[in-house]
Amino acid sequence: MSTGTTRKHTALPKAQILIEALPWLTRHHGKTVVIKFGGNAMVNEELKAAFAQDVVFLRHAGLRPVVVHGGGPQISAALDRHGIVSEFKAGLRVTTEDAMDVVRMVLAGQVQRELVGLLNQHGPFAVGLTGEDAHTITATKHQPRIDGEYVDIGRVGEITEIDTGAIEALLADGRIPVVSSIARSQDDGHVYNVNADTAAAALAAALGAETLMVLTDVEGLYEDWPDSDEVISRLTATELEKLLPELSSGMVPKMEGCLHAVRNGVHTARVIDGRVQHSILLEIFTDEGIGTMVVPDEQEGDAA
Repeated sequence: MSTGTTRKHTALPKAQILIEALPWLTRHHGKTVVIKFGGNAMVNEELKAAFAQDVVFLRHAGLRPVVVHGGGPQISAALDRHGIVSEFKAGLRVTTEDAMDVVRMVLAGQVQRELVGLLNQHGPFAVGLTGEDAHTITATKHQPRIDGEYVDIGRVGEITEIDTGAIEALLADGRIPVVSSIARSQDDGHVYNVNADTAAAALAAALGAETLMVLTDVEGLYEDWPDSDEVISRLTATELEKLLPELSSGMVPKMEGCLHAVRNGVHTARVIDGRVQHSILLEIFTDEGIGTMVVPDEQEGDAA
C-alpha cells in the first residue's frame, strides 16, 4: 500500500470524529459552560493535564468556560501538616478559624495557582480569583440541622448572593476564569469556606450558563446502586428530586447543585466521570456523551 493511501485510511476516522462534533460545536458556540473541577482529575497528573487541554479546547472552539474548584484532599493534607484534625458533620468540613486560614491558603495559593499554570501552558488564558474578589460570592454562616438541632460547623458559608461582573469581564476579554470556592461574608467581615459543587451551580445559574458540568469519581448517577451499576443517562429535575433522599452523602451536593442549576435557567447539568481522560470533550462533542444529564422539566419529551 502506498504512503498516500495509508495516510488517507488513518486520516479518515479523524475527519469523521471532527464532523460528528460539528452540530455540537454549532450549538455551543458562544455559550458559557461552568465546570466543577474535583475528584481524581484534581490529583492525578495525567488527568489534570488532560483537563487543562479540554478547557482550552472549549475556549478555542468558541465556548466560554468557567472553572470552579474546591480542594478536599489538598486541604486535608495541609491541615494534617499543621496539626489540625479534619472533622466532618452533615457531609461538610468543620472549619475553625485556624482551619479557615489553611483552607484559604490551599485553595487560592496552591490548587488555583497550579490549575492556572496548567491552563496557561497553552496561552495567556486563565485568570484566578476567589469568591472574595469583586464580591463574586457572598455568604452567610451555614448551620446544618442534625437530628433536628442546628449545629455550629465554624466558617462554612451558605451562598446568599452572586455578582458575575468580574467573571463576565474576563469572559468578554477571552479569558478563562478559575474560581476558588471561598466567599466573602455578608455580615461579619470574615471569609467562608463554601462547597464547590454548590458554588459552581450558583455561578452557572447567575451567569445564565448553557451547561453545568460536575467532574466526579463515578460514572454518573446509578439506577439502583449498589444492586446495579447501570448509569442513568438522562433525567428531569422532578425525577432527580425524587431520587435525592436515596443518594449517598457525597453525591447529594453534586446532584442538588445540578437541580438548582436547571431550575434556575441552566439548560443542562451533567455529572461526568473525571477519571476518564478528556471526559469533558466526550460529553460535549460526541453523540453518545457520558455520565448523567439533568434537564429542566419542560424539556421532557424533547430530543436530548
